[in-house]
Amino acid sequence: MSGTTPGGWLLVFTLALPAGGMLAAFALGGRAAERIALAALGLGVLLAGAVAARVQAAGAPLAYLVGGRAPPLGIRLQADGIAAAMLLTASVVLLAVALFGRAAHATPPGVAEARAPFAFWTFLLALSAALAAALLGADLFNLFVALEMLTFAALSLACLDGRASQFRSELRYLFFALIGSALYLLGTALLYGAYGTLDIGLLAAHARADAPTLLAAALMTAGLLARMALFPLHLWLPPAHAGAPPAASALLSGLVVKAAFVLLLRVWVWVLPPAPAGAAAPLLAGLGAAAILVGSLVALRQERLKLLVAYSTVAQIGYLFLMLPLVLAGDAEAARRAWLGGVLQAASHAFAKAAMFLSAGLIAGAVGHDRVAALCGAGRAVPMAVIAFGLAGLSLVGIPPSGGFTAKWLLLTAAIGTGQWWWAAVILGGGLLTGGYVYRVLAGSLTVPPATAPQPEPQAPGPARVALALALVSVALGLLPFAAFGLVQIGRPGALAGAGP
Repeated sequence: MSGTTPGGWLLVFTLALPAGGMLAAFALGGRAAERIALAALGLGVLLAGAVAARVQAAGAPLAYLVGGRAPPLGIRLQADGIAAAMLLTASVVLLAVALFGRAAHATPPGVAEARAPFAFWTFLLALSAALAAALLGADLFNLFVALEMLTFAALSLACLDGRASQFRSELRYLFFALIGSALYLLGTALLYGAYGTLDIGLLAAHARADAPTLLAAALMTAGLLARMALFPLHLWLPPAHAGAPPAASALLSGLVVKAAFVLLLRVWVWVLPPAPAGAAAPLLAGLGAAAILVGSLVALRQERLKLLVAYSTVAQIGYLFLMLPLVLAGDAEAARRAWLGGVLQAASHAFAKAAMFLSAGLIAGAVGHDRVAALCGAGRAVPMAVIAFGLAGLSLVGIPPSGGFTAKWLLLTAAIGTGQWWWAAVILGGGLLTGGYVYRVLAGSLTVPPATAPQPEPQAPGPARVALALALVSVALGLLPFAAFGLVQIGRPGALAGAGP
């Protein structure tokens, strides 16, 4: 087990910055909370960029041993390629959501401190710290703690308005999360009893394909799937999104489910032996395929905009699971392509779905409702928000040159290259269905309202610019050369450091 690497201190600062900012916000309170949050999240983007650059330059993961003690006695923080890429994605989306939230969550003039704005900024910092802990942790129990922190921070943001309907929908989310936590924790107990450690690196070196290990992996997987809302465990996600404020929905869909997915990859690709993981991967991919088709079909039938976008999230999560049988198929070239495609899908979806939820909130605010059939006039009232929704939709559909297109193309070629053509058919069919519900929203928003209809209220341009910036990033990811994505291969088991697709 290697010790602290040069630059490992960056990982400590990445964790300490939002946690320290949250404590400072509690201490100073009032309007200081907003300034502290914006400063901490802005510095977080710089730190995440420095971590990614250091990992890319070294061609190896960064590591830091807390207290100087190596596992199993100590705790290790680690940033490999996927952690660095997702950390950078999360930091940019968090900063964008913070800038978007300034309009709706500013402290009112003449008031020293208001409950909802203060809670928004402090819990936003708590969410940032929990995401960093979930992405940089290398111990399965500490990752469990990070996921719990993430759940309660996200729940608090989703319930800020204090409506009874919000509490009912978020309690359903909490119910699924707690069941998932119990299953995950039971799995970690089995692993600890079998191997005496929960460090991912040590488990990867010693895990066997025996009954306790496979049972532990099955329990942990079931718990993480409940948190990710993979079909058919998706029942909590649509109502949770429908009742949450736009900023909270953007974070739930764009980032919170991605932390659980990265942990799922840790279990399946790092800890589990290749033979049982490869044999069971088609089952998870099958659930992903069902999520793509069922989620897209249900989204097509939705009458409310936020529910449409929420069921779109159910569908888009499914694409992440298609990478598993392709990565574990035994073909090195296909595995590199599938790995890159899956990580790029996670990143581009985070930007696109955050832009889509923020835009949906602006469109609903402009027209006074979120009925899909009556969005006429939104294109005039909030043109940038409608454009952002359309660009994000292009990425979700997989139209070039978006990041979603590049991700789906890599998964397609990996599926065809390994002879698993049925996954390619699912990807193409899902893209067509996605185009259908994105078209419904755009067609309605661009329709000119009748002269007798109430005119939509124009909105301030600042939040729409944030949504548009996120949508542009989701498109720009597809314009980067493949060599720029060598980062995500660093630290993957069986991958050459920095290998391209």
